[in-house]
Amino acid sequence: MRRTRTLTGIGIAAAALLALTGCNSGSPTSPGGGTGGGGEGEEEGAWFEVAEDVQLEGSPTFDAIQERDKVIVGVKEDQPGLGYLDVTTNERTGFDIDIARWIAASLGYDEDRIEFKPIASANREQAIVNGDIDYYVGTYSINDKRKEQIDFAGPYFITGQGLLVAKDAPEADKLEDFNGKKVCSATGSTPIQNIKANFPEIDTQEYDLYSACVQDLIDGKVDAVTTDQAILIGYAAQYPDDVKVTGGLFTEERYGVGLKKGDDALRAHINDLFTEGGDIWQAIFDKNLGDSGIEVEQPEVDAY
Repeated sequence: MRRTRTLTGIGIAAAALLALTGCNSGSPTSPGGGTGGGGEGEEEGAWFEVAEDVQLEGSPTFDAIQERDKVIVGVKEDQPGLGYLDVTTNERTGFDIDIARWIAASLGYDEDRIEFKPIASANREQAIVNGDIDYYVGTYSINDKRKEQIDFAGPYFITGQGLLVAKDAPEADKLEDFNGKKVCSATGSTPIQNIKANFPEIDTQEYDLYSACVQDLIDGKVDAVTTDQAILIGYAAQYPDDVKVTGGLFTEERYGVGLKKGDDALRAHINDLFTEGGDIWQAIFDKNLGDSGIEVEQPEVDAY
C-alpha cells in the first residue's frame, strides 16, 4: 500500500518518534544513538526492536553474518541527511544509515555488532560480489545493468536527478542550460552516466566523493553538481549561504538495498520489512530529511 508523505524538517521530529516499536521481539533500538533496553528505551521512544531467534533459511549472506556474529554494511559517509560521518564525533547519521540499522535489527543485530564500511559508487557491485559487505545502503539506484551482477531489495525511496548551483547563480530549468559549462558528479553514478550519454555538450568532472564536487562548486571551479535531489538537499542545508538546489527532477531514481545475486531469502525478508514497517520508515524519514518541502511516497517494493 502506498503512503503519501510530506517531509517537514531536517533534524529530529521527536514527537513522531515516541512510542514507536518494531514488529519483532527483542531490545529496542534508537537509530543514530545506539541501543536502549527496558524503561530507558521506552522513555526516549524506541524506533524498532532488535529481533531475537531469527531464522532465515536459504540465505548465504545471513549464514555468513551468523558465523562472524557481525553485520557488515556498505554505506556512503559524505552525504548529509543520507549517509554522513562526523569525523569529529565519529557519529554516523542519515536516512540510509538508519535504514541499514533497521535491517540489521530485523536480523538480530544491534548497533554494537554493525560494521559500516564506506564504499565509493564505482566499487559497489564489486564489493557485493566479492562478499566484502553483506548489503549496501547508500543512495543506490536500481537499474538493469547493475541487476546483471547483484540483486536489490526495495525500492525504499524514489527521487530523481537534480542540480546544485551557486547561491547567486540564475535558476536552471533543464540540463541543456549547462551546455558548454562544467558539471560535476561521482564516478560511476547514474547522473553522470546520463549526462555523458545524452548531453555531450556538457563538460563533466568526476570524483569518488560528492563532497569534492560540492567543494569545487563553492570554490567556483565547476558550474553545477548533479546527482539525486535528495543528496543535493542535504548539501544545500549544510551550506545554505553558498549553494542552492535549482530546477526540477530530470530522471526517476529508485533507491534499493544492494545484495548478493540469488539471495532471494534475504531480499524477501527486507522487502517484507519495508512493506510492514511504514510507521518506522516514516519516523526515520522525518528525522533525517524533514524540512525539504518535497512531497514523497513510501514506494511499494518490487518483489521480482
